[in-house]
Amino acid sequence: MESFLEIGNEILSKQPFSQLLGTQLTRLTPSEAVLELSLRDDMKQQYGFVHGGVLSYMADNALTFAGGFAMRGVQVVTAEFKINYVRPAIGTRLVARARTVHVGRRQTVCQCDLFVQEAERETLVAVAQGTISAMGSREE
Repeated sequence: MESFLEIGNEILSKQPFSQLLGTQLTRLTPSEAVLELSLRDDMKQQYGFVHGGVLSYMADNALTFAGGFAMRGVQVVTAEFKINYVRPAIGTRLVARARTVHVGRRQTVCQCDLFVQEAERETLVAVAQGTISAMGSREE
């Protein structure tokens, strides 16, 4: 029987943008997901910080993995999310840790903390919250 992480990595491998960036799914349970990304210079903005779009992508994807696996077997999409950037993201690795807050039949609310790592230090750089919704049939 495949583990949640194996199934999640199969899904991640089908996301061209995630493959382009080199995103790794390192933990996946029915209530949490952890994505990691080695940071490169081409992911930075003009001041040398990790671009907000990279942080936003990581939050969105981690929220959706956490929410989707909490709803078990249902195809999901992000209905909405917000992100608060709390400090400039400067480091060598980005880690997004998402967890479910409320699991419903058609939607799940999740939260995500984003950290940059540099050597042995980890620093919180953003927090996000989102609603993950079950996809309807094509007829809806």
